[in-house]
Amino acid sequence: MTAGPDLRGGILEALPHLRVFAISLTGDLDRADDLVQEAIVKALGHLGQFTPGTNLRAWLFTILRNEFYTLHRKRRREVQDPDGLLAARLAAAPVQDRHLDLEDLKAALLWLPVEQREAVLLVAGGISYEETAQICGAAVGTIKSRVNRGRKSLAELLGIVDPEDIGADCVMKASLPRE
Repeated sequence: MTAGPDLRGGILEALPHLRVFAISLTGDLDRADDLVQEAIVKALGHLGQFTPGTNLRAWLFTILRNEFYTLHRKRRREVQDPDGLLAARLAAAPVQDRHLDLEDLKAALLWLPVEQREAVLLVAGGISYEETAQICGAAVGTIKSRVNRGRKSLAELLGIVDPEDIGADCVMKASLPRE
């Protein structure tokens, strides 16, 4: 089966979403780009398995997710950064508080189990619970549970007790003009 204009357009439209998902899974831009590339190559090589009229985006997300797990299983057997060279290269002084908050969130996301992380990120990215369940190959209730547990874990990891704990701290809020 060849990729017609509609199918090509659908794949191109899904690329930014696939990249964001891949970044969230890998925590690394280069690995994420490689993951998206591998997923698209596999999708193009298996176009005959795609059923026209079904959800192309969910099909692509499923391929990407499966490719991530395949790579994750391979990497589990590899030695990870024994000299600390990669960690030293990743250290950078942030230029503003929001950057720190984002870095904290990214780090906290990587502490979540992969199943919770992917569910939280897909739902937070605007994918419905039903589509997320289809992508992850799980029941909707399971996805809702994973999202709930993931959000609670993130709140604990980030030290968020109240919604006011998000954003500027008390000193910063006190210095801002009142609305």
